[in-house]
Amino acid sequence: MKRVIIAGLLLAGCINGFAQKSHVFTEGLYVGNVSHYGREAVYSDVLAYRLYTNSMATPAGGQVFDTVKGKPVSWQLIKADSLNRMRGSRGFGGGGGYFYLTYTSGKQQVALLKMAGNSAVYVNGELHTGDPYGSGWLYIPVTLKKGLNEFYARAGFLTASLEFPAKPVHLNIQDPTMPFIVAGLNNNELMGAVVVTNTTSKKLSGLEIATSLNNNKLRSSIPEIPAMSSRKVIFRFNGQDISAKGKYACDLQLLQSGKALDDTSIQVEAVDANESYSRTFISNIDGSLQYYAVTPTSGKPDNAALFLSVHGAGVEAIGQARAYKPKDWGNLIAATNRRPRGFNWEDWGRLDALEVLNIGLNQFKPDPRKIYLTGHSMGGHGTWFLGATYPDKWAAIAPCAGYPTLKGYGSADGLVPDNSSVPIEQMLLRSSNQSDVPRLAENYKQLGVYIFHGDSDRVVSVNYARQMRAQLGGFHSDMSYYEYPGGSHWFGDHSVDWKPIFDFFQWHQSKADSAVNEIDFQTASPGISPAYRWASILQQDLPLQYSRIKLNRNKTAGTITGSATNARLLKFSLEDFGANKSIRITLDSQQAITYTTKQNDSIFLVKADGKWTIATAPTASEKNPARYGTLKDAFNHRMVFVYGTTGNREENEWSFNKARFDAETWYYRGNGAVDIISDKEFSPEKYKDRGVIIFGNKSTNSAWKSLLSDCPIQVDRNQVIAGGTTMNGDDLSAYFVWPNSRSAVASVGVVTGTGIKGMKAANANQYFAGASGFPDFMIHDLRMLQKGVEGVKMAGFFDHNWKLVPSTEMVIVP
Repeated sequence: MKRVIIAGLLLAGCINGFAQKSHVFTEGLYVGNVSHYGREAVYSDVLAYRLYTNSMATPAGGQVFDTVKGKPVSWQLIKADSLNRMRGSRGFGGGGGYFYLTYTSGKQQVALLKMAGNSAVYVNGELHTGDPYGSGWLYIPVTLKKGLNEFYARAGFLTASLEFPAKPVHLNIQDPTMPFIVAGLNNNELMGAVVVTNTTSKKLSGLEIATSLNNNKLRSSIPEIPAMSSRKVIFRFNGQDISAKGKYACDLQLLQSGKALDDTSIQVEAVDANESYSRTFISNIDGSLQYYAVTPTSGKPDNAALFLSVHGAGVEAIGQARAYKPKDWGNLIAATNRRPRGFNWEDWGRLDALEVLNIGLNQFKPDPRKIYLTGHSMGGHGTWFLGATYPDKWAAIAPCAGYPTLKGYGSADGLVPDNSSVPIEQMLLRSSNQSDVPRLAENYKQLGVYIFHGDSDRVVSVNYARQMRAQLGGFHSDMSYYEYPGGSHWFGDHSVDWKPIFDFFQWHQSKADSAVNEIDFQTASPGISPAYRWASILQQDLPLQYSRIKLNRNKTAGTITGSATNARLLKFSLEDFGANKSIRITLDSQQAITYTTKQNDSIFLVKADGKWTIATAPTASEKNPARYGTLKDAFNHRMVFVYGTTGNREENEWSFNKARFDAETWYYRGNGAVDIISDKEFSPEKYKDRGVIIFGNKSTNSAWKSLLSDCPIQVDRNQVIAGGTTMNGDDLSAYFVWPNSRSAVASVGVVTGTGIKGMKAANANQYFAGASGFPDFMIHDLRMLQKGVEGVKMAGFFDHNWKLVPSTEMVIVP
């Protein structure tokens, strides 16, 4: 449970024995302070700019690369230490620096690049993801050309090697996702996942994984593996005959059309019913296999409580669950955040927590009044964030050693900027409003809150706990606070398994919706958290600005009164009034709206021209909580990446490489797996309820016509048209989201450029950084890599009808 940074030691040739030989990099050049990436859409990278504009001089020791704040920055010779580590500057992912490494190959050949410490790497100009946390299991298939091969790795420290595989297709079991065999549960068709690596120049199809455990055999079809890439795939195995606890070997065989390509063995753990365990599930986010961990109750399971625990950075969910002793009055379930670091419990980490919560509710069927939330460190932030975002899901919360917001505690990807003096950056940062917990703190009013922190914590300062104590103390009447004397960041399992927390939980139960008549609820996005109890905010006046409803309900008198700020469309559930009840609704001191209820009724109210009137439910073609926008919303609903093939050779190569780069990053950050297909393979009907990510423009990706023909943003060679604005040039880039008209829930995300310069300027996938703010659309040019926000041309949000209307929802730079 301690915060651990793994140094990323090189273990050459250890992947199932497939490595025939290897080359370890022991020296290189390093230059610092040439890039800035963080938790926002805007970034700068002078080295990438030079690569993209073919203006990069071959590095040499002592050579001046650039001038930063009036001082020259130069390439410096770096040699590895005895553990093959090269150090340039401190910090995850680079501290703004790059390593330059070279390898001279006697022939064109394929290799597996293993780097640890880097955020990304250019291999002969081709961009690939990195291993910033030094996990050590990431292997990237690359093609080496005959002669000099150049590697530019964005990193502060680095270990690097090339592994030359003996088999062109193989299984990698270093990063498995595996369930436990648990006595008393159904173990006859369990699901695991391992990586299949394809180092050939052709896509692989017709694949299966055959498993054998204790002579029980199963076969599983697995998806296609694109050329020169890897994918984590799901397989099934039968553990029904395993009765004794221990560790067992499950044999795996990779088959193509019945022919064996590779084989290996993976370990499966069996535990007793009263022990902590892991189970797997298929995520609705991307169809990949994820896991959760459980510490089962030691008492009677009927109507027990449920505790959702969210872990800290670098901690596995099973380690989180094992830190708790069994409770005799409830089950504890721990989500993963998609990875031990993942998304800081925001974005897809938030969705993972909700998926696991729903699994817990279905599996254990707890008393709905007894649902509790707790977590440590990054999970302490997750507790603050999930508690403020979904206050009606919990009876009480207990953040331990947590920071409230990424605006104050940045972690590995840096801080979410607190503000900006530049209007267009203010618009971009608006997209991160949902993560600003202190702005949403009054949502805790009807929750019990226990704040727990060591007073000597040097990782997450106790001042964060004191900050929240002071803020909640101004209005909250149900808060407990304790600083553990001499407590560091982690001072044993009681850093999370603290008896007074669970005593506090036991004193708290949620009220039924029918018993809650006062509502004070805030949200930054109906697409993330639209509702509290019987009231919902379905649409805002200003997207992703803060919205607030303050309501009072009198069921006897038949009234609802209150106010609504930054709300365009509301929904009130009226079933607690009963049928045929005459009610009066008064909002913002306007004239009362009268209405007679029906059975299990709801009412919709819209604000138009400053006046509230009765309305209807939003249609699927309007913004609504199921599809409210921002670019990140498209990376959901089992999304598929679609690369273009109708451009020129360079454009088509960029499109495929960018899709593969995003898939690599998604796998690393989110333990995910994505289908990558060409525009020729894409069918609007086949993928109608799946998120679709388009790489390319109107001329280079033929899927554009079927998905984006009615979009007010159109991108073609040398031109972007956005509403009434036209921008010309071959160096323009755009990210935007658009509803898939064939679906009620799925969106289309677009990563595009007006030429190869603009396409490369769209390379950085900052949208995978937890809490980074991306609005509905953003248009920038290649200058952003040199000048930061000065290169952003337009950013903002579509209105509730997905119209592009010049207003406070959009900023345009002339």
